Amino acid sequence: MVIKFKVSDVAKDFGKNNKDIINILSEYCDGPAKKANTVLEENELNILFDKLTADNSVESLDNYFNSAKKSNKKKTKDSKNESANVSKDNKEKKDENKKHKNQAAILQMAEQAAKRAEEKAKKKANQTPQARTKGEARHVDTRVNNVDLEKYNQKYEDIAPANNMNDYQKKQKLNQKSKQYRKKKPQGMRAKSKKETEAQRLARIAEQRKKQQIKITVPEEITVGDLAKLLRMTATEVIKKLMSLGVMATVNEVIDYDTAEIVATELGAKVEKEVVVTIEDQIIEEEVEDDENAVTRPPVVCVMGHVDHGKTSILDAIRNTEVTSTEAGGITQAIGAYQVDVDGQKITFLDTPGHAAFTAMRARGAMATDIAVLVVAADDGIMPQTVEAINHAKAAGVEIIVAINKMDKEGANPDKVMQQLTEHELVPEEWGGDVICVPVSAKTKMGIDKLLETILLVSEMAELKANPDRQAKGVVIEAKLDKGRGPIATLLVQNGTLNAGDIVVAGTAVGKIRAMSDYHGKPIETAGPSVPVEIMGLDSAPMSGDEFNAVSDEKLARALVEQRKAKAKEEEFKLFQKVTLDTLFDTISEGEMKELNIIVKADVQGSVEAVKQSLLKIENDEVNVKIVHGAVGAVSESDVMLAEASKAIIVAFNTGVDQIAADNAKRDGVEIKQYDIIYDAIEDIERAMRGMRAPKYRDVDTGEVEVREVYKISSAGTIAGSLVTSGTIKRDGKVRVIRNGKQIADVKLANLKRFKDEVKEVSSGYECGISLDGWDDIQSGDILQAYIVEEYRD
Repeated sequence: MVIKFKVSDVAKDFGKNNKDIINILSEYCDGPAKKANTVLEENELNILFDKLTADNSVESLDNYFNSAKKSNKKKTKDSKNESANVSKDNKEKKDENKKHKNQAAILQMAEQAAKRAEEKAKKKANQTPQARTKGEARHVDTRVNNVDLEKYNQKYEDIAPANNMNDYQKKQKLNQKSKQYRKKKPQGMRAKSKKETEAQRLARIAEQRKKQQIKITVPEEITVGDLAKLLRMTATEVIKKLMSLGVMATVNEVIDYDTAEIVATELGAKVEKEVVVTIEDQIIEEEVEDDENAVTRPPVVCVMGHVDHGKTSILDAIRNTEVTSTEAGGITQAIGAYQVDVDGQKITFLDTPGHAAFTAMRARGAMATDIAVLVVAADDGIMPQTVEAINHAKAAGVEIIVAINKMDKEGANPDKVMQQLTEHELVPEEWGGDVICVPVSAKTKMGIDKLLETILLVSEMAELKANPDRQAKGVVIEAKLDKGRGPIATLLVQNGTLNAGDIVVAGTAVGKIRAMSDYHGKPIETAGPSVPVEIMGLDSAPMSGDEFNAVSDEKLARALVEQRKAKAKEEEFKLFQKVTLDTLFDTISEGEMKELNIIVKADVQGSVEAVKQSLLKIENDEVNVKIVHGAVGAVSESDVMLAEASKAIIVAFNTGVDQIAADNAKRDGVEIKQYDIIYDAIEDIERAMRGMRAPKYRDVDTGEVEVREVYKISSAGTIAGSLVTSGTIKRDGKVRVIRNGKQIADVKLANLKRFKDEVKEVSSGYECGISLDGWDDIQSGDILQAYIVEEYRD
């Protein structure tokens, strides 16, 4: 500890005024002027001590003290104040008496110490000295009144320096500990530890475990090595026990909880199952059976059946709208969700496509519904796609109502339809069964009201209920990627209430609802059970059929999605590895097997899945179809890069191609096929597969032409005044007519002219006049992609 001295302290100790000390410091020290309370540094103190010592130096200390006594006596005689002199004399007398007393006490203590020393010496002479062990401590009884403590204190100070006083306790503890370690083990114990074998050690440990049973917590799956660590045993012991139970496992092999429990119990441990609380358990509200807050909800009806049997037409009759006319080929290309009001009660309809290519979409539609309306044409009867629809409805466990359509046609035979239904275990009510058959005509709207009444009756008997007060839960009907608005998902709320601003988790997509609209496209704030809505705000397009949940914690929701993505990648990698390993020998033995890589892009997720399933069905023994990638949206630059790397063709279904992607595809020789009807896609792929087996023809793009002006000439038809923007256009070639990013025609050239002359080809940068064979609907702004057909061999 540093002791600090002030100017006033030094002045007081030396009997000086503060001013005198300050003057000395200002004379010999640099810096600001000192004050009475200024703390002095070490060099300043040294200067003061040297100065004051030098000023007050004397030749002899004895003469100094004698002169001091004389001066004191002189002052006493000359003092005017007698009372002060008397007090001084008294004080001196007291000091002198005290001094005498102290000297007497010291002499007395010395005499006593001498006596004790003599007595002790006599005792020691009479007694035999006892041998004291090296580590034995000496005890001093301080309870005795007459103990010469000064002697022991002096001895301690001689042994221990003053600066080590603080370490006394530490040294004492260390010495005591070291004494404990220096204690010798019994001879028998040492011999036992040396002689104990490994088997004896394990037996001793097992005996100790039996006496004190350990408790371990085991998860659903655990490796043998981790189980051994929990049991505080070697992996070898656990493996031996597993082998004795008939289980062959290595250190890193995973065993289930039941096996681990048996092994651990056999080895003397008490086992508890680890309860893992997942993120899903934390943020997703569980379903409650027999919920007291449940109320009746509208039924969700799925319309199913064979292609062109009139499913969409029946919905049109119900909704009084025309949808069929806007769809290519008369086939519904995406799932739509609608809600209708019947006598104050609402019914939700899902319009699933009827073509066989949309099996996956129809299956998802069946999973989300309560009642399936099976549409069968009265003149055609049950067709293969009708059978598939029946099987999906049965697998989903939904009620089936048969709508016998086209009753207005000649040759309509409902009895034949009912007969065919019995062959598929659907017995009509008229024939003693439980399946309701309703004859309808979408064209004349005959029987539509009866069909709606039947749907309400069946839903009432089913007692469909949901709790609108809980967080929303439901299924994704459809999802797509819109360039302007981003990912858009059509959701069907099955339980709870969905609100604008809710955080939604749907498969591997998550986001906050920025906007929500009903089936009419009108913005809404809430949606209850059985209500279809379209939402914006997800970070990606979810898969059709994914379950969605509204949650309260966005951070945990994003963590859950990351977990799902990682799990999906892991599963995909495992599947890829497994398939590769399992089929490696077959692939090598076949040798000649060819592979057709395809990238599928479509307008909605359901169409992607449907096209993929359709293409995978047409593979054969010689050619293996492999879907490299499938996604929603227009064909992008990254798709072309992937196609080039994997030598794939791109199938674009109801979607466009980015200009940069188209340019890159031409440059890299990547083929992009665009379709709006799935039949054409299947036929083209089949031709491509046949082309792999034998020489065939292929399209080779030669250039691109932009239509600037259109002229109608009575003698020559429609002439397109055009500019060749890239490549060349040839007289004997063909063109694809592109309007608003979609292909609308694929025709031959009828005429190619420059000014009034017929030419064989026109190069980039030149204008020309073009007429097409059998196609007059040319408009200004159309893009003509010129190509030729050439024969090639693999």
